[in-house]
Amino acid sequence: METTVALGGNPNSGKTTLFNALTGARQHVGNYPGVTVEKKEGTYVHNGYKLHIVDLPGTYSLTAYSVEEVVARDFLVNEKPEVIINIVDASNLERNLYLTLQFLERGIPTCIALNMIDVAKSRGIEIDSKKLSTLLGVPVVPIIARTGYGKHDLMKAAAGLAMKKNKTAPLKISYGDDLDRTLLEMEKEIEKKSFLTDMYPLRWTALKYLENDELILSRGRKEYPDMAEKFEKMVEDVSVHLHETMDIYPEAMIADYRYGYISSILRQGIIHRRDDQNRLYASDKIDRILTNRFLGPLIMLLVLMGLYKFTFTYSEVPVIWFERLFGWLSDLASANLPDGLLRSLIVSGVIDGVGGVLGFVPLIMFMFFGIALLEDSGYFARVAFMMDRIFMIFGLHGSSVMPYVISGGIAGGCAVPGVMAARTLKSPRERMATLLTVPFMNCGAKLPILALMIGTFFAKERALFMFIFTLISWTGALLVAKFLRMTVIKGPPTPFVMELPPYRLPTFKGLAIHTWERTWQYIKKAGTVILGISVIIWAMMTFPRLPDSETQAYEKQREAVKTAVSSSVPRELESANKETSLSPDARNLKDRLSTVDSAEAEASLRNSVAGRIGTFLENMTQLAGFDWRTNIALVGGFAAKEVIVSTLGTAYSMGQVDPEESGSLSDTLAGSPNWRPLVALSLVIFIMFYTPCFVTVVCIAKEAGSWKWGAFSMMFNTVLAFALAVLVFQVGSLMGY
Repeated sequence: METTVALGGNPNSGKTTLFNALTGARQHVGNYPGVTVEKKEGTYVHNGYKLHIVDLPGTYSLTAYSVEEVVARDFLVNEKPEVIINIVDASNLERNLYLTLQFLERGIPTCIALNMIDVAKSRGIEIDSKKLSTLLGVPVVPIIARTGYGKHDLMKAAAGLAMKKNKTAPLKISYGDDLDRTLLEMEKEIEKKSFLTDMYPLRWTALKYLENDELILSRGRKEYPDMAEKFEKMVEDVSVHLHETMDIYPEAMIADYRYGYISSILRQGIIHRRDDQNRLYASDKIDRILTNRFLGPLIMLLVLMGLYKFTFTYSEVPVIWFERLFGWLSDLASANLPDGLLRSLIVSGVIDGVGGVLGFVPLIMFMFFGIALLEDSGYFARVAFMMDRIFMIFGLHGSSVMPYVISGGIAGGCAVPGVMAARTLKSPRERMATLLTVPFMNCGAKLPILALMIGTFFAKERALFMFIFTLISWTGALLVAKFLRMTVIKGPPTPFVMELPPYRLPTFKGLAIHTWERTWQYIKKAGTVILGISVIIWAMMTFPRLPDSETQAYEKQREAVKTAVSSSVPRELESANKETSLSPDARNLKDRLSTVDSAEAEASLRNSVAGRIGTFLENMTQLAGFDWRTNIALVGGFAAKEVIVSTLGTAYSMGQVDPEESGSLSDTLAGSPNWRPLVALSLVIFIMFYTPCFVTVVCIAKEAGSWKWGAFSMMFNTVLAFALAVLVFQVGSLMGY
């Protein structure tokens, strides 16, 4: 029988790092709460031990206030792991042991992993792990999860604990006469009526009532309404008494006594400090500058600007290589495939469609590398800390920064994990406002279209424009959040508390893994989802074909052009190749035939399903400067934003008479009379704010618990985006741009 071991601990305690070290998994490690929202699983095998490892969400408590705490506690209750390894930050022992006490009160066999002992030693902190083990009655093993030090000793201790037949007796802490009397009375009633004893220990259930644990309260009301009513009355009575006599409530008193219990243990020679406790450590000194009220935000903007400068500067040459590669593939397919639907599918649907997205792989890779560097160093946690003051003005919580950043607040993320990361927010109103505004961030799916527009129309200041567009997305998201919090999601903001982890020097291996993981997800999406959508859109742009009467009319025009010149000229044109220089008459004939062919190609595209949709919308979208080809791309963008580039590539490729002479999409747009910088700016504004992709909409509906919020996101975002795009285009046109 396989032994299940759960990993539990506070955010930033190194829990996910330990999970990676034990299982070899390549899960992303971040220095902020909310990365691990759901449990991850793996297997540890060493020296005859085979353990099933489950990585639980990082949490500060087992009282179910947040979704993370609910997930962690549900697993412990329903799955009943043989052992839980509690990862504790050795440099913040007092705070971390609060969760440890709850595990012990719950009666779960617990093994403590005393992590980051190297950081503690660098701060002059020495911990007597053996004495701590004796006082708590559980194994305590010093480890360094980042390097793997102590991990085998830890798993040996956990396996030994799992093999013990005697169950761990729940820890009992005194909470003062008033609460102890209430707890004892409730325990007797619980034991007599078997009230929730199938799931929880007696004293634990009573404690949860005193802590106003919503899950326990709702379950009690559902299964034992009479008993639940009696218990709630007892809690109300003791709450009133404590408030009148001591100006405190049961939850606060329980927390005070737990910290008092921890303090009594630590005072027994557990912690020895070599240096002055009041001295500033390296992280503190750095934070004095990086989180300064005035300098901090300026430095953050400079870091952001530096990230974009780095990305565009070093990705420029590889992007050109990729463009040339896909151009060569397009020419190769055009030269070797017979004219017809197959060549159109391969060249326009696959190569020009998917190639337009994959062409930005180098840019995406450099962007992800820079983001991984900022995440792994611990700087992103400081961003959340600084942004809290700003977010409160707009009715959000400091923890909303993380979903924003994950969604692409610095560029390159994804709205889906960003929406899921909003689970860490305890306030339902702030959580809902965050869910509805994270899609405004410039995610990795929007990067290709941003890079295309910036590279084509604002090439001289690419980093600056990328920086400006990022600020626009943040400003728009915050203003919309404020609007929502003042209208449909009213309510006061909740206070923000967040631990700032120490700065760490990222390892090259870790940066390489994180960069490749994200880049590979992008490539995989281009080779599957985007490929499929590109083929579908190609079919929509191809069928139905032009009626025979119109095709014959264009053929007659071509014949008329040919008969208007000397008979030798058409023969010269047919026998010519790329190296052959044409006579002036032959070149003139070629240009006139190309004009007819272009007219036929455009008529064919307009006649297709996609063309009809784009043309139908053009009467309205021209207010924002969008033509019918752009409309086709925007409709396809609802499935996945990356498709916008591939669809534009397909639309303009199918409008080309001679694919072998067509340039890159950037060159095509730059030479098109329908495009200019103002149109590109209007399009970027629309894409940043219009409906999230379909997968994100599904995720919003799931997280919000209702499809009405998914539908609201689609409609509200699209109306807002179109209004902003029209405003930009009309004002710009009046100013002569």
